[in-house]
Amino acid sequence: MINPKEIYDLLLDSSQTTTPIREIIIGLTWTLCKAEGIGLCMSPAIPNRTLPWSGTLVNQPIASLAPWLRSWDSYQATIGMAVINAAINSASPLPAKAQPISLQGSANLAVFEHFMPLIQGKKVAVIGRYPGLSRYEQEVSMTVIERQPSDQDLPDPASEYVLPEADWVFLTATSIPNKTFPRLVELAQNAKLVLMGPTVPWLPDLADMGIDYLAGVTVTNPEALRQTVAEGGGVRIFETGIQYRVLELLRDEE
Repeated sequence: MINPKEIYDLLLDSSQTTTPIREIIIGLTWTLCKAEGIGLCMSPAIPNRTLPWSGTLVNQPIASLAPWLRSWDSYQATIGMAVINAAINSASPLPAKAQPISLQGSANLAVFEHFMPLIQGKKVAVIGRYPGLSRYEQEVSMTVIERQPSDQDLPDPASEYVLPEADWVFLTATSIPNKTFPRLVELAQNAKLVLMGPTVPWLPDLADMGIDYLAGVTVTNPEALRQTVAEGGGVRIFETGIQYRVLELLRDEE
């Protein structure tokens, strides 16, 4: 298996384009980049009134901002990820191969609904407390690990103990910009590993890093998505502008 730390090289190599950035919105929950396509990344949870580069990003080439993904500044890393997704996801053939999934009323939970028949009776670990997730905790043996844990969750350090014993791990793709991806993937190497969320880059090479399934999104209504992000939408984007798709990755996927 390729060292999961190489995901950062992979993402930068896959986004070497001079296509100019047309718009960046840092919404309350999501950050959106519009270029030839649209890329998303979850916004940092910490407000900041002193971003020095505000008002300078539009018309810069994607290749200039993509390296921000490596930054330890959470806002730069978030923009880098959204920019990279704008380059990769509009050109990737994988979404067309993936199965579209939806769930009336709780579309953000469609991934868990999709995998429910496979995870019954299994030890399941979820990285990140997804809104409404508690509805499944009564049906399966599920442990949620959260950076800002509630009394229902375990804190980050629990990953070291929980993931090696899990049968299935659902990993938020926000782990890529926050730099926890490599270690979490290493810990989950014995589990079926699902990389999920609007931040997912649709790259087949992720199979070589131990990812078994991609549960990413496609944009169904760009205008509605932009408006919802700009108006502070969280799970609401699943109702207005995106749809989950699931794809099992194979080592020879092209």
